Amino acid sequence: MTLKEMGKQVDEYISQFKEGYFSPLALMARLTEEAGELAREVNHYYGEKPKRSDEAENTIDMELADCLFILLCFANSLDIDLEEAFKAMMHKFNTRDANRWTKKEEIDS
Repeated sequence: MTLKEMGKQVDEYISQFKEGYFSPLALMARLTEEAGELAREVNHYYGEKPKRSDEAENTIDMELADCLFILLCFANSLDIDLEEAFKAMMHKFNTRDANRWTKKEEIDS
């Protein structure tokens, strides 16, 4: 599924409700909240903080998907084409940061 297709599916879901998309500020708060939940799961799985026995079983993949859902809502609400934005971002990394990191083939030589 492409980002456009994901965005369309999110839009179809959100469009069935009178409230529609949240404001950009509310979406930013939601994204921050979801990122915190992701951080908590990563800490439980990879960190030193075990889950309490009464805590719900969440997974890193579901928390990442929650973040993606909010990002798609954010982009839809602001009429941003995430595929185009992603291409522009990758161009930036491939040009500005082209020689920033040591490439694997340079290590192997």
